Amino acid sequence: MSYAAKNLRAGSRELIAFRIGDQEFCVDIMSVREIRGWTPAMAMPHSPSYMRGVINLRGAVLPIIDLSARLGMRATEPTQRHVIIVAQVCRKVVGLLVEAVSDILTVTDENVQPTPEIASELQRQFARGILAIDKRMICLLELDAIFPDTESEAA
Repeated sequence: MSYAAKNLRAGSRELIAFRIGDQEFCVDIMSVREIRGWTPAMAMPHSPSYMRGVINLRGAVLPIIDLSARLGMRATEPTQRHVIIVAQVCRKVVGLLVEAVSDILTVTDENVQPTPEIASELQRQFARGILAIDKRMICLLELDAIFPDTESEAA
């Protein structure tokens, strides 16, 4: 039985976990609209270094963000195995390029531990907390902090 199934209870919320390199992150599942396979993106001039470009999503232009690069890690070289998490962020819909979706977690606030004080200000700004689940350390990201409203206008 999965961790999510064992821990369903009142006051819980679901998170979607994904991998970037050898690290796991998660976001609130309510911000996720869909998960789709990697599609090459058309580059946009003068866009931030973490923006891969845009794709056509059923007639709408969808900006694709390399989440690894946005978090200050190595830029992703996408393959057919990578996925795009289409998410609602700051009143905009964006595609988040990640390596793979790994799990759906059901947690309560008690499961979320604070971000360590020794983390940089940037890390504490992006991370809502840390989950220690089944010998895994998963960083809970705050998408609204990663993509402030002014930057989401880049698309």
